[in-house]
Amino acid sequence: MRAAALPVPLLQLLARLRAAGVADERVLQALAATPRELFLPQQFAPRAWEDFAFEIGFGQTISQPSVVARMTALAQVRPSDRVLEVGTGSGFQAAVLARLARFVFTVERIPALATQARKRLALLGLANVTVQVMDGSLGWKAHAPYDAILLTAAAPAVPPPLLEQLAEGGRLVAPVGERRQQELVRITRHGESFTEERFGPASFVPLVGKEGFAPA
Repeated sequence: MRAAALPVPLLQLLARLRAAGVADERVLQALAATPRELFLPQQFAPRAWEDFAFEIGFGQTISQPSVVARMTALAQVRPSDRVLEVGTGSGFQAAVLARLARFVFTVERIPALATQARKRLALLGLANVTVQVMDGSLGWKAHAPYDAILLTAAAPAVPPPLLEQLAEGGRLVAPVGERRQQELVRITRHGESFTEERFGPASFVPLVGKEGFAPA
C-alpha cells in the first residue's frame, strides 16, 4: 500500500482503524485497494472515504468503511477460505472480501442491487465473487460449508441455517438484536457446539426473510 497515493481521508481512516485495534494489515490493504466511490450513488462519490453509511436505494445502505474493516477483521479471513456474505447491497463488502479469500459467495434479496453489484465487481476484475438473488436468511447451502460467514444486516437471532453451513472452526460475524439497535457477535464452530463473543453495539438495516424480520 503506497501511502503517498492514497487520499487524505483514507489515510486518516486507516490511522483511526489501527488506533482502534484493527491490526490486520491484509484487511487494511484490501480496504484501501477497493475504490469505495465506485459503490456509491454519484452524489456521494466525493465523500467516499468519510466514515459514514450512505443510502444506496431500496431502503438499503452501504456500511461505514470502519464497520466493513472491523467485521472483516473479526471474520479472520484467510487466502484459502470460502466466504458467504448475506446482504450484498452495493457489493463493497464483497469486493473487500474478494481480495482476502479464495471464493466469495454473496446473496441479495433485491434483484436491482444484485445486478449493480455484479457490474461493479466485474469492472474491478474480481472473478472470485458469485452474486445470487435469494433469501439470505437461509444462507446458500449449495456452496457450504463456509470458513467465514458475514451477515451484513441485523437479525433477531443468528439464523440456524447459517450455523449449519459454517465449517469446523469457521467464524460467523453478525449484528444481532432489535430492528434499530444490535450487538456485533462472532460465533465460532467447534464440532456441534458454538462459542460466542460480543464486540459492542451496532446498527444495521434489518435482515428480511424466513429467518429474519418480517417486512416493515
